Amino acid sequence: MTTQSTIEWTEQTWNPVTGCTKVSSGCKHCYAETMARRLEAMGVRGYENGFGLTLLPERLNEPLRRRKPTIYFVNSMSDLFHEEVPDNFIQQTFEVIKQTPQHTYQILTKRAERLSEFFQSYEAPKNAWLGVSVENREDGLPRIDELRNIPAHIRFLSVEPLLEDLGKINLHGIHWVIVGGESGPKARPMKKEWAINVQRQCEQQNVAFFFKQWGGWGADGRKRAKKQNGRLLMGKTWDEMPALVSGQQNG
Repeated sequence: MTTQSTIEWTEQTWNPVTGCTKVSSGCKHCYAETMARRLEAMGVRGYENGFGLTLLPERLNEPLRRRKPTIYFVNSMSDLFHEEVPDNFIQQTFEVIKQTPQHTYQILTKRAERLSEFFQSYEAPKNAWLGVSVENREDGLPRIDELRNIPAHIRFLSVEPLLEDLGKINLHGIHWVIVGGESGPKARPMKKEWAINVQRQCEQQNVAFFFKQWGGWGADGRKRAKKQNGRLLMGKTWDEMPALVSGQQNG
């Protein structure tokens, strides 16, 4: 099912897989798990198993029916590279992506090793942006090394929820970085200096920077509703996309 997205950096979501399992501290308060339970209670098709991993092959052809160029976030309610998703299903997903060059697809995973392994024998379509989550140093930073080895047209990082200062980041071969704090009633705070550290390194290394949200904690370190905290970082909104950074690195 494709749906209009409220995520600031995409247009629609496409979920041929739903459900997932936790693999790192970034998963602790997973928004998709909460949403899946809600959709299950509402009797929405595709969520009969709640947040249990579910393949939905009937959804694979949905982008083929849309001619208008659209930016799709693939599997906002799952992880395409989950260990229980068969290789042939992943390949079918990318075949649809190849067949719809008018669209742009953003694929994000925490399972960077499988992502890298898959693309050793499969060519990444030019309209597929491949990304990994980077929530902290221990789990997140090693994923960047796996990602940069893939010959993708666009490689990106979702630094959300940012749970600690990442220190020095090697952004060679990365084209876009999204940063955001955690939302929800149990949100963990993101400190202003952590986000600024990432923004400054993006600027120094000529990488597009997108600040998505403060989440449940504001820049002043106070907890309040997400909307009240807004999206300003250092007094401005950061909405950079990869194509908007001139002379961007492509290594």
